[in-house]
Amino acid sequence: MSPARGERAAHMPNATLYEHLVALQHEGTAFVLVVLAEALGSTPQDSGAKMLVTAAGLHTGTIGGGKVEAKAIEVATAMLATGETSPRLVNWTLKTDVGMTCGGSVKLYFEPYLAGGAGAAWPVWIFGAGHVVQALVPVLAPLDCQITVVDPRREWLDRLPRARNIRFLEHASPADLVPSMPDRAFLLCLTKGHASDRPVLQRALAERSFPFVGVIGSAAKATVLRRELIAAGLPPGRAEQFHCPIGLPFGKNNPPEIALSIAAQLLSERDRLKDLSSSG
Repeated sequence: MSPARGERAAHMPNATLYEHLVALQHEGTAFVLVVLAEALGSTPQDSGAKMLVTAAGLHTGTIGGGKVEAKAIEVATAMLATGETSPRLVNWTLKTDVGMTCGGSVKLYFEPYLAGGAGAAWPVWIFGAGHVVQALVPVLAPLDCQITVVDPRREWLDRLPRARNIRFLEHASPADLVPSMPDRAFLLCLTKGHASDRPVLQRALAERSFPFVGVIGSAAKATVLRRELIAAGLPPGRAEQFHCPIGLPFGKNNPPEIALSIAAQLLSERDRLKDLSSSG
């Protein structure tokens, strides 16, 4: 089980499939709704069975398990990988198309939902769960955003407040989660130090194009980071495309005031990008 899927399941243990569907839309995660539209003969599940599939695989629900479900998951993840937007209806004979001994057949409906589509909240991914993040999350939580906090330290994640729009991912290698982030995400590197910030920043700038990338620290830290990113193969122009120090220039150097300055910058950038989008 992937960490992301495990966290969602832990926070929604009794949720219906459609509640999971709405939650995925709200956080901006791409997925496919798979419906067993028709089942004839000897089949592993009755008509009407449903499941949700993300890029990580089965998210919730079932259409009966076994080879039929495995093949359907392959189709759904392939649709997500290629960015397919049109629904698909397939007819499979279990013996010839799926390789089962059963003599039945199934008709499956695949409906893809793109990441960041209608209804998706503003995604904010925070790498780190230290003192500034402890102050920042309560400021962001009342906003219309979907907050994801990533840290390898469970004890720090456990100190953060719980809310419907916050999820917590304990991961030994946080940078490995960068490819799974929504395209619209604002990424904040607020980890315990330079050594753990840089791998996240490296992957974010080398592999993705997020609307906002910020790193906590000083101008001197920014200079060192840019030098190291370029040495690792990042083009110099791309190595400039992050904010450090993060936050607007006001307040004192303590976690609550730093948190307010960061929140203010995030809101300013969110609104600036909205204005650019509407004017374009």
